[in-house]
Amino acid sequence: MNTSKRIAVIGGGSWATAIVKLLCNTQEKVNWWMRGEESVSHILQYKHNPKYLQSVELNLSRLHVSTDLTDIIQSSDVVIIATPSAFLTETFAHISDDLFHEKVVFSAVKGIIPEFNAIPARFIHKTLGVPYEKIGIICGPCHAEEVALERLSYLTIACSDQSIAGHMADALSCRYIKTTLSDDLFGTEISAVLKNVYALAAGICHGVGYGDNFQAVLISNAIQEIERFIDVVSPVHRDTKSSAYLGDLLVTAYSNFSRNRTFGFMIGKGYSVKSAQLEMNMIAEGYYATNSLSEINKKFDVDMPILNAVYRILYEGKTPAIEMNLLAEKLS
Repeated sequence: MNTSKRIAVIGGGSWATAIVKLLCNTQEKVNWWMRGEESVSHILQYKHNPKYLQSVELNLSRLHVSTDLTDIIQSSDVVIIATPSAFLTETFAHISDDLFHEKVVFSAVKGIIPEFNAIPARFIHKTLGVPYEKIGIICGPCHAEEVALERLSYLTIACSDQSIAGHMADALSCRYIKTTLSDDLFGTEISAVLKNVYALAAGICHGVGYGDNFQAVLISNAIQEIERFIDVVSPVHRDTKSSAYLGDLLVTAYSNFSRNRTFGFMIGKGYSVKSAQLEMNMIAEGYYATNSLSEINKKFDVDMPILNAVYRILYEGKTPAIEMNLLAEKLS
């Protein structure tokens, strides 16, 4: 991205930290908003995030860190939102949509906004007033932890305006980050939300005691479920076997870095939802997405047995072993 365009990152978690690390490779200055003054002070003194990806050393000569959200947005041309979806409404509650006039906004949220049952692109459009052609998303298959370790990783940058997507791809690319462009804003974002639900299912199955053979069948059916749903919600041509869809699903369902898989594993082992949340002390986006997607699917009535099974376990208190056994009879 042209160095005259200053980029802001909103959020203080793992993904935000990984994105800031990448941007500092290519940008003259990066604006970074974080919620806590203590975290900002720590970064300015020690050059790393005290809570997430502590091994990442940040280039302070290219970084402006602040808790002043209005100032960060005003002084930026491009805004990347990397805040967990459950906190998105609260984060922007007192921010005027005038601040986003003429700005490009990318979502790296990978969740659904539970108050509105809305994907981030719709929230950004409706609440922040950003035209869809100036909204993009940054998705996987990629874990922030492997970016921190500088392991070869791939990102998909989706925007209806491919020149905007290309600029962001240039800003994030480096020797260990490869990027792919997509114009499927809604399909890639909905798939990125759904894959968290299926990672929960994979974790639950592992916790209950199912092995790799069943997991393969589960994930094979999960990509079919994703395809059925996004083809109804956003009926355009796409290849769900590509990395933005299938690849993102695979890494989230199988990786030990996956919070959603870990959360599901704990549920499968008998933890309550509340105790699993307390134990992890991190957001598992799939938990909120399961409820929201179940509500959304009441309108579209797509056949989604895996989503329904996870919903019954998380929100109706059904026994994981029984639900997974019933689900196994429906898969092929």
